[in-house]
This record gives sequence, structure tokens and C-alpha cells, in this order.
Amino acid sequence: MVFLYLPILMLVAYSFNTSRLNIVWEGFTLKWYEQVWANAPLMRAAQNSLIVASTTTLISVVLGTAGAWLLHRYRFKGERAINTLVSAPIALPEIIMGVSLLVLFATAAIPLGFTTVIIAHVTFCFPFVLLAVRARLAGLDPALEEAALDLGATPLRAFWLVIVPSLRPAIVAGALMAFTLSMDEVIVTLFTSSPGSTTLPLRIFGMAKVGLSPMLNALSAIFIVATVAVVLFSEHLKRLGR
Repeated sequence: MVFLYLPILMLVAYSFNTSRLNIVWEGFTLKWYEQVWANAPLMRAAQNSLIVASTTTLISVVLGTAGAWLLHRYRFKGERAINTLVSAPIALPEIIMGVSLLVLFATAAIPLGFTTVIIAHVTFCFPFVLLAVRARLAGLDPALEEAALDLGATPLRAFWLVIVPSLRPAIVAGALMAFTLSMDEVIVTLFTSSPGSTTLPLRIFGMAKVGLSPMLNALSAIFIVATVAVVLFSEHLKRLGR
């Protein structure tokens, strides 16, 4: 645990250091955070990341929830193969996924940009939503839907008014996971983005290759705080769903 978290704590601590060197402590300052907010390319990249992550999350929630319900509700030929294929992007190396998607877009003559980045992110994000929702469905009482149908609800109305509220904690937890993964992604985005759709992780990666700057510490500290907040919120939702 020390090996995992001590470097992160040092990174956050040195984001408040007045020195441009991350090995010498000279005093406390917030100027690196001020420079982050004043950096127009970084803010543009952050805006791009929010657009991509929000759209990816929305599509992933729809696909993941619908897919989980169909796989749970119906039995059909090839179901096991579909389960395997849906879970494959979770285990597939990112470099393989990035290259394969780039080849696909080039073959289909789809220009790289926000559309290709969103398609790529949805490809590996929606399985996380699907698995989270399906796990929740496994513990759901089937009598709930049957009671709604007996009371006159159509299958679609029963799903929307009875099943979806019961799945809400899993849906929100999956959405938070998809949003975090999309905001964090570097390798797949590197292969599927254009200069106009550069995301914040790609911008940070480019800055790190040029040279370490305390602004990177400040950016990383912001990401860490946001990630911790998302994790705590997700755990809170899980407790509510029990």
C-alpha cells in the first residue's frame, strides 16, 4: 500500500511547491493551479474530454442497460458467444484495440475526430455498464415484473417504471465507471483522435514528453481528487442499493 500511494501523495504535495523542480521544496504556493486554469490549450482539451466522456457515458448506459436486460430476460442461440464477445474489450490490450479501430475507420473512410473517439470509448466502456447492471439483475426478484404485468402494464412500461428504478444504483455506478474510464483513456484515444479532438490525457502526455512541470502535478492532483470523489460516490450508491 505504501508503494502504491506514497508516490501519489508526494505528487500532490509537490503541486504546492514554489520550485519548478520536483525534488527541492522551497515553499507553499497555488500558482501552478492558477496557471492550469489560465492555460487555454489545457482548458480546450479539458472541454473536449468532458464532451467525449459525457457522450460516451450516455451511449454506454443505454447500450449496457438494454444489453444486460436482453441477456438476462431472453434465452437464444449463441448467447454464450455474445457474452464472451461483450466481455472481450475489458481484457483486450488497449494497443490492440486502438490499432484495430484505426484500421476500421481508415477502411470505412471515416475521418478521425470526436465521432471516432466516442465510438472507440463506447466500445470498451459499455461492457462495464452491462456487467454492473447484469449483476444487479441477477439478484432482482422476477415477481416484480410479473406483478406489474398482472396489473396491466405493458412490458415496456413495466421495464421503465419497475425494473429501471430497481437498477438505478447499478446504472449510476456503471455510468460513473464509464465516465472515469473515458476521461482517463490515453492509448485508444491516441489512435482514434485528430488534432481538433485532443483530450486532456493526451495533452498531459504531450507535456510530460517535453519535460516535467509543476503544472502536471497540479493537474494530476485535480484528477486524483475527482477520482476519489467518484469512487466515494459510487460506494455510497452501492450501499443504498443493498
